Amino acid sequence: MGGQTGFGPVPAGDDGSLPFRADWEARVYALANVLGRRGLFSDDELRDAIERLPPERYLAASYYERWLGAMELLVAEKGLA
Repeated sequence: MGGQTGFGPVPAGDDGSLPFRADWEARVYALANVLGRRGLFSDDELRDAIERLPPERYLAASYYERWLGAMELLVAEKGLA
């Protein structure tokens, strides 16, 4: 599902920062970074998990909702919960 055209670019903030629209998005980003740095999953695994979300969930989700859904999937698959 990833890489489809027609959804437009992800806008950066006025200062070039990541575009967090809400505090929870920053937390999801931070959580992904911490889990990745601890070796629980790689960027490639996260990307693959995002692309394995069911199409209806993927298309209805925002950018960081997809990250969260992918992390939930990886945690369950790896028995980390």
